[in-house]
Amino acid sequence: MAKELVSLHFLPPQFHIPLPLRPKQPQNPIFPRRRNRTSNIDAPVPSNEVKTLAKFKSRHNNIRVIEVSRRSDHPLAGSRLLLLDTPGNIHSISFLLKTLTDSYFDVFATLPPIIPPGPVGVLGFGAGSTARLILELYPPEYTIHGWEIDPCVIDVGREFFSLSKLERDHKDRIFINIGDALDASVKTGFSGILVDLFSEGSVIKELQDPNVWRGLRSKLRKRGRIMVNVGGRCVEAEDSERDGDLVMVETLKAMSQVFGDKLFVLTLGNGDDSSVALTGDLPDLDAWKKSLPVRELRSFVDMWKPFTEFKV
Repeated sequence: MAKELVSLHFLPPQFHIPLPLRPKQPQNPIFPRRRNRTSNIDAPVPSNEVKTLAKFKSRHNNIRVIEVSRRSDHPLAGSRLLLLDTPGNIHSISFLLKTLTDSYFDVFATLPPIIPPGPVGVLGFGAGSTARLILELYPPEYTIHGWEIDPCVIDVGREFFSLSKLERDHKDRIFINIGDALDASVKTGFSGILVDLFSEGSVIKELQDPNVWRGLRSKLRKRGRIMVNVGGRCVEAEDSERDGDLVMVETLKAMSQVFGDKLFVLTLGNGDDSSVALTGDLPDLDAWKKSLPVRELRSFVDMWKPFTEFKV
């Protein structure tokens, strides 16, 4: 663990992050912001069912880890959440008793069947939610190469999100790099790239630059694809001028300049949640569904729309 985290292992359950709570008048309410969800994560949860495990500031982030009691009737019951940025956006989710997350990470987990077997880049690794899904659901032909700029986030993943166990169980399939995710590369090229890059509560500014997408496209193997968390109105930025919807649209426009009509968008929830983008030709949907390892992932397949038909 990083030295700055050592003294924070057993923090008292005080709440410093805004979370919609039932009207029990908690003294210190917190709100984990729902960076993409597929279930009603905004539903109220009693403050006494949430515990803060760690809270500290690293060079890159305000880092908090909270745990929701298994006894709660909230959709996040039994989960641990990694919250970054001052607004408290959720960057990783881990459940004790289930693999799927009821969030956009599950959408990311639908990528392997539509790309060639090989290395999958995870740009913005967080505490390892995406890596866990792919490693546990798919065969060894798919390997994970993650990039995370903040080593403290990786430390938190190992300490609170069983990332160390994941590395031991899949030691030949997971490779974590500390550094700028936009510099990510492997010698043979990526079969797929999953992009989940946020800073200060917003999709990073570089992703509104078409040249960045040209660079990422050049790192793909033949028939490789990129899947991207492009954010949306449910993402709260520290800078009020970085409106979630506007940043999402600018990011998609930059992608469309590079991928043209081979760009598709999926929006979670009823349009008020974040969106995910996919590059390449739209796959055979029936074949895609049949190739998914668990039935719960199939519902995402029919949700993709061409970017030309996408409306905020």
